[in-house]
Amino acid sequence: MNQFENSHNSPPFSSKVAGKMLISRLADNPDYLGLQLPMQLIPTHLETVKNIHGRRWNAETKTWEIPYTMLTYRFLEKFFPGELVWTFEFDKNRPERLPEVPRRPYKPAKEVPAAKYEAAVTALEQCILLKRYSWRTLKAYKNCFRAFIRHYDDIKPSKLTRRHIDDYVANLIRERNISESHQNQILSAIKMFYAEVVGQEEKVRYLIRPKRPGKLPHVLSEQEVVRLFSAVDNLKHRCILMLIYSAGLRLGEVLNLRIPDIQAEQHRVFIHGGKSKKDRWTLLSDKALNVLDGYMELHQPIEWVFEGQNGGKYSERSVQNVFTRAKVKSKINPYATVHTLRHSFATHLLEKGVDLRYIQALLGHESSKTTEIYTHITHKGMGKIKSPLDDLEL
Repeated sequence: MNQFENSHNSPPFSSKVAGKMLISRLADNPDYLGLQLPMQLIPTHLETVKNIHGRRWNAETKTWEIPYTMLTYRFLEKFFPGELVWTFEFDKNRPERLPEVPRRPYKPAKEVPAAKYEAAVTALEQCILLKRYSWRTLKAYKNCFRAFIRHYDDIKPSKLTRRHIDDYVANLIRERNISESHQNQILSAIKMFYAEVVGQEEKVRYLIRPKRPGKLPHVLSEQEVVRLFSAVDNLKHRCILMLIYSAGLRLGEVLNLRIPDIQAEQHRVFIHGGKSKKDRWTLLSDKALNVLDGYMELHQPIEWVFEGQNGGKYSERSVQNVFTRAKVKSKINPYATVHTLRHSFATHLLEKGVDLRYIQALLGHESSKTTEIYTHITHKGMGKIKSPLDDLEL
């Protein structure tokens, strides 16, 4: 059977319509249409086609498959007027969007195998739940503590001593060279169990914590930010990265934005439950708003500002992949990550003379010491400093 249906009133795809986009119904999928993009239109139309909500490429038939919806119809008529050839009569009673495809059941990541005294892990889990910590913290603490008591599987956890704790962590440092942050995470999980679950606070009162490394975050120059955005052709992708940089957002925060959180008239973005479950306002730049308006008109999201192809929130991994491709294409700092845009936002504000207290509020930092790290990154005024060697008469 032919890939496409042919109706009695479908115009033939002949030389009269050469150079135009052919829209046909798919015989094996009534909810999707087939869009054939002629070779000569690829340079000018491909990126726009990629912005069709829910589109997908069929490599076998060399056809773009697009949802048979009113949203798709309006998009095509708006952005390709006079360049379309419909091989059938479009049904104006089609739904606005296709029903959301049910997501695959969540499969939790593999955890450390159960311990002999698994009840201790369950008790720690209840404590973490009562404290209302995030699911990431819950998962990390459970895995860290379970690995610890499995190391001493024949000893009841309440009978383990301070010496057992120190020996365990020292062994991990020697054998696995764990990072300072992971070491701290292990110690925090162990401390919570003994101090708050079994009431043995003395055992963990003076745990030896690692010295914090004096690492500075990577920051992009303003020129690198420009090159990065210029390397992103897809409107949704560019909008996400611009919003992260322009407002100093974390990756999770930009993906958790709902449509009412964009306060265009006040030029601000409202962040619900950021890190430490704190709400805050941050900036919405005019340039970011212009791109956002174009994106909203194009994609017409329903609930989340940035939705996946089948509804629901856009995924973190997708944004990370977008950033990586743009980073390679634009040849900016190879160590940069999506979070580097947030660091760059803070550093560039500081270089423009914005008070550190305002930057702290915009970033949602609980302590001013966290924000002060950007004073060690900025290069403002460094160009006026001369090395003492230049003053020597050699």
